[in-house]
Amino acid sequence: MGSDVKQHVYTRADRARYRRKVRTCLDVFALMLGESQFDFDRPLSGLEVEFNLVDDLGQPTMRNADVLAAIADPAFVTELAQFNVEINVPPRELAGTGLDVFEQDVRAMVNAADGKAHTLGAHLVMVGILPTLRLEHLVKENLSANPRYALIDEQVFAARGEDIAIRIDGENPLSVTADSITPEAACTSAQLHLQVSPAQFGAYWNAAQAIAGAQLAVAANSPFLFGHQLWHETRIPLFKQATDTRPEELKSQGVRPRVWFGERWITSVFDLFEENVRYFPALLPECAEDDPAQVLASGQVPELAELRLHNGTIYRWNRPVYDVSDGLPHLRVENRVLPAGPTVVDIMANGAFWFGLVRTLAEGGLPVWSRMPFSAADENFYTGARHGIDAHLFWPDLGYLTATELVLRKLLGLAHQGLDSWGVAPATRDRLLGIIEQRCLRKRNGASWQIDTVRALEAGGVARPEALSRMLAAYQKHMQANLPVHEWPIDA
Repeated sequence: MGSDVKQHVYTRADRARYRRKVRTCLDVFALMLGESQFDFDRPLSGLEVEFNLVDDLGQPTMRNADVLAAIADPAFVTELAQFNVEINVPPRELAGTGLDVFEQDVRAMVNAADGKAHTLGAHLVMVGILPTLRLEHLVKENLSANPRYALIDEQVFAARGEDIAIRIDGENPLSVTADSITPEAACTSAQLHLQVSPAQFGAYWNAAQAIAGAQLAVAANSPFLFGHQLWHETRIPLFKQATDTRPEELKSQGVRPRVWFGERWITSVFDLFEENVRYFPALLPECAEDDPAQVLASGQVPELAELRLHNGTIYRWNRPVYDVSDGLPHLRVENRVLPAGPTVVDIMANGAFWFGLVRTLAEGGLPVWSRMPFSAADENFYTGARHGIDAHLFWPDLGYLTATELVLRKLLGLAHQGLDSWGVAPATRDRLLGIIEQRCLRKRNGASWQIDTVRALEAGGVARPEALSRMLAAYQKHMQANLPVHEWPIDA
């Protein structure tokens, strides 16, 4: 989201030109899928993790510019609000002990960054929604300095024409309004990337959609917002509502939201980019100077800048990515389902589960999406977000069953096969998938630990705000120790 922008004001002519350029890019992309050589011989995996910045009392601190200057590592960049930063981890191969090296590198980078942040009285926290966050923290003045964020805010509200209503049910239902997109900054995630071939992209995206509900169920880590206990993964409805460009009338007409699960299985990556162009108007109508058709005709690889920019403002939970590296185009599935945290090792276990599952489902036997209505995948997604580890999900041939039973009976075995297909070392495979197994056996993930800890504190007479602060302090201690969340004691 943090790419630089060139313009701060857009005219009607800019929008018309941008629409033409996006459609030209789409035509060129269609030609490339049939004619160009995409890079996929050594598929790479990638990772992005978003962090909250807190002070010594666990309250959000608006110092990302100072913290990033102290960290001085180009892998760390700004995110939407001044209490957010993000790390972009260089891509890796999964084979052998690649996931172990991935984990070691991320821990080393995060520990070094956190140490430098400490010199400024700040700390990095990996959690889907910061429990101590309050509505007054999420104001336009706390957007990061990159002008792209202010522009997106301006364009979203120009499209809506009214404030954003955030309505989320749960144990303590929430109803507030916001006059900026800053509530989106409450949503911090861990995003997985997987490079795939054009021919395989449809199968991998369908597989990712099919398992999104199970992913959320076992990895949920966002149960509190503004002191309210809501969904186990409250980040899902919050992100959707905080970036919604539709007033109520357009919602009633069935206009699609920019944060979107989708509505059908696909056969090609082209389906997704074509939907982007057909359904969604531009938010940032900036045009590059090149002509992608001429670039392709000259034997070079076009950047497709407008198509990529447009894609970056449509927030699919599994998003297609087109990119160019070392002169070759490639495609990635970007999995945006997971919350940040609770620990680096938990994130890597979530990654191993996803990488293994999508490999088996995309490349092995009768596709699950041929036996599963898309509506069931959509229902699973929101059920997993709402109920977390206690969710009941649908799976072909098994019907409805608990998420833990589904993972233990079916999905862990498929993930095991997939990691073997990637060539992951057996010890690495067993260690990381063992964490998922133990979460299911103990029914303990980040969300359930947070809820149980706060309930125990409140049962002892501690008021909700203090309970959330104490819970976060314990959370930080366990996070820094890199102890898998299923082993965390209830610190009441």
